[in-house]
Amino acid sequence: MLVNFVVDQNAISYYFCDTRLAFFLLFISCELFILSAMAYDHYMAICNPLLYTVIMSQRVCWLLVAMPYLYSTFLCLLINIKIFTLPFCGYNIISYFYCDNLPLLSLLCSNTHEIEVIILILAAFDLLSSLLIILVSYLLILITVLRMKSAEGRRKAFSTCGSHLTVVTVFYGTLIFMYVQPKSSHSLDTDKVTSIFYTLVIPMLNSLIYSLRNKDVKHGLERTWKKRWNIFP
Repeated sequence: MLVNFVVDQNAISYYFCDTRLAFFLLFISCELFILSAMAYDHYMAICNPLLYTVIMSQRVCWLLVAMPYLYSTFLCLLINIKIFTLPFCGYNIISYFYCDNLPLLSLLCSNTHEIEVIILILAAFDLLSSLLIILVSYLLILITVLRMKSAEGRRKAFSTCGSHLTVVTVFYGTLIFMYVQPKSSHSLDTDKVTSIFYTLVIPMLNSLIYSLRNKDVKHGLERTWKKRWNIFP
């Protein structure tokens, strides 16, 4: 994808485009449900700390990871089969920097209404169901935090959830804007900018956002900041 930004002419084979779309759908769907699993994990850690190690056993953690991957594999196979079994026409020029389902639909010669409805329903289900889990988890967390009498306990709770909430807000916001809307209201240029956020910007920011919870990282940034301003007053 990075090469496609700087190279004037890009070519991709039919099967490689199919593979790229499959992996893209697999990982984007997995991230939605793993983020919701993380929200549930935070809920258990804050609202039921004494039962956390019992409920969130290794077996449960494996299930929370395996189930999204199994479901996402079914989803990506369904959409890929629906798209790539239909005939393409014209010059097959994808006005995009990777193979996504929306730009590929515009290259199909046959009626795409069925696959558009399938994508809309699956995207809405994935986004809304995973988002519902996150909202319910954080609502229960908020109720528990407000009942805490200790200011230190509240600070630790917000510190635990802060990085996850930041990622959820940016990630879900861009995806909802991108997919949960009718095709007639789509602007290709706007979709390109939006897709850059959840394919490139957010993954690069994830390591920084989650690392800010680490005390060593925080102290390192503080020392760097103070040193810089001591050198350049």
